Amino acid sequence: MISYTTHLHKVSTKWVTFVHGAGGSSTIWYKQLREFRKYFNVLLLDLRGHGNSKLHLKDAFLDKYTFDAITNDILEVIDHEKIKKSHFVGISLGTILIRNLAEKHPSRVESMIMGGAIMKLNFRSQVLIRLGVIFKSIVPYLWLYKFFAFVIMPNKNHRESRSLFVREAKKLYQKEFIRWFRLTSEINPLLRFFRSVDINIPTLYLMGEEDYLFLPAVKKMAEKHRVSSLVVVENCGHVVNVEQPLFFNETVIKYLLAR
Repeated sequence: MISYTTHLHKVSTKWVTFVHGAGGSSTIWYKQLREFRKYFNVLLLDLRGHGNSKLHLKDAFLDKYTFDAITNDILEVIDHEKIKKSHFVGISLGTILIRNLAEKHPSRVESMIMGGAIMKLNFRSQVLIRLGVIFKSIVPYLWLYKFFAFVIMPNKNHRESRSLFVREAKKLYQKEFIRWFRLTSEINPLLRFFRSVDINIPTLYLMGEEDYLFLPAVKKMAEKHRVSSLVVVENCGHVVNVEQPLFFNETVIKYLLAR
């Protein structure tokens, strides 16, 4: 089972589960934990190969990860903790996992908070992935990760987010990075399906106004889907929970308490 920590509230029966993105860990939620613990039970996850979820011997021979397999890791934890239903808060690639869990097990998802959501890869994103595919086994993965981080989060006010994710990515192994990178082979059809299907679960998108790679597609999707809403965060890039934590916390907690 992947590594996780729980923080129990004295009174509340509501759960909030935080899902980080590729290269991160549960530590990226350090600006959220104190505030969310005031109102909810909190579950923090380290996805496989990240943070304290070290690679086990039985996984060492897996050449390929899939979104379904990684989603099942999350399901295994909430089953183990006997959490019947939870709000889910995700960032970046974590939003794909949350949406996939909602498709497979909608009864377990009370609402979805999608920060820096990835719902479509534009031309520049596709070029980045192709470059990664070409160089992933040749160039040290940390060089690639720093390059991707700079392209996705290029501005001065994104520096903290870049540094945080690069620092976490240093804890990965080259082979682990390659396993995660191979997920990109199945990402386009999955995202196309997510955009076309309006899931009947309350969804809040929080997108930085400077998140130029991913914001345009989310804007279009939020307009089409009936129970989705979008908040665009000013002076903010891709990692909204790190760059604008006060606004993020206030907006999300208010949204969840209204559910």
